[in-house]
Amino acid sequence: MVYVNIKSITQPVGIIRIMAAILTCMCFSLVATVKPDSSPYWGWCMFTWVFCFFFTLLILILEFTTVSTKMPFAWEDFTAAFAILSSVLCLCASIMYPTFYACNTCYRQIGASVVSWMCFGVYVAEVVLTRLRPSGQDNGFLSTPPGIMKMLESFLACLIFLSLESAQYSGNPALNWCVAVYSLCFIFGIAIILITLGNLTVYFPFSFENVAIVYNVLAATMYITAMVIWPLYSFHNKRPVNCGRLCSWDKLVLITVMTVFNSIVYILDSIYSILRVFVFRNE
Repeated sequence: MVYVNIKSITQPVGIIRIMAAILTCMCFSLVATVKPDSSPYWGWCMFTWVFCFFFTLLILILEFTTVSTKMPFAWEDFTAAFAILSSVLCLCASIMYPTFYACNTCYRQIGASVVSWMCFGVYVAEVVLTRLRPSGQDNGFLSTPPGIMKMLESFLACLIFLSLESAQYSGNPALNWCVAVYSLCFIFGIAIILITLGNLTVYFPFSFENVAIVYNVLAATMYITAMVIWPLYSFHNKRPVNCGRLCSWDKLVLITVMTVFNSIVYILDSIYSILRVFVFRNE
C-alpha cells in the first residue's frame, strides 16, 4: 500500500534534499541561458547538475509517496551512495566550470559557479547526516569503503575519457596500452558494482571476494604502468604559447593527474580488500 509520508520532507535530510534540488536546478538554468559550448567539459558540467537534480527530485518523490519501501534493493544504501557521488560530481563541476568558462564580466557564469559550490556543500551535509545513522542501518555495498572506492574509480575514469582525443594516442602502442587500461578497468569496475548490487555473487562457484582482490591488484598494477607511460610518451615539449585557455596540452595534463589519482585509489582499494578478507575476517 502506498501513502503520503510528510515526515520525509520535514526531517533534516529531506529539507537538505529539497535545497539540493532547487540549487542544482538554478545551476543548469543559469548555464542554459548562456550560449552553449562545444567543449566536453561544458557538457559534463551540465550533465552533473541535471543528473543531480533529476535523481534528487526522484528520491524526494519516491520517499514522499513511500514507493521507496517497495524497491528491490537497499534504499538507504542507494541514497547514501548517491549523496557521496553527487558531492564528488558537484565538486568537480564547481572547479571545472569557473576555470574554463567564467570571467570578470560573465555574471551568469559566476552565479552558476557560486551556486554549484553551494550544491557541493548541501550534498556534503547530506553525506554527514546519512553517515550519522545508527550502526546496523548502513549495510549496503555502495556506502561501504569498497563501494565508495569503486564509484570514485569509475568517476575518475570518466574524467579521463572526457579529455581523451584520438590524435593524442593513435599510432603509439604505449599510449594505446594506457587507453586500454582505462577502458578495461572501467568496464570491469562497473561490472563488479552491478554484480554486487544485484546480489549475483551467490551464483559464482568460487569466492567472489577473492576474484575482486585479484582484479584490484591487477588494476592497480596496470594503472601504475599507465601512470608512468602516459606522461613519458605524451609530453615532448612545453605548453605551446598559442595554446589558449584550453587546448590538447591541457587535456594531457588532466589525464596525467587523473591517472595518478586513480592509481592511488586502486592501490588503497587493493590494500583494503586484502586486509578485509585475510586479516579482519580472521579476527
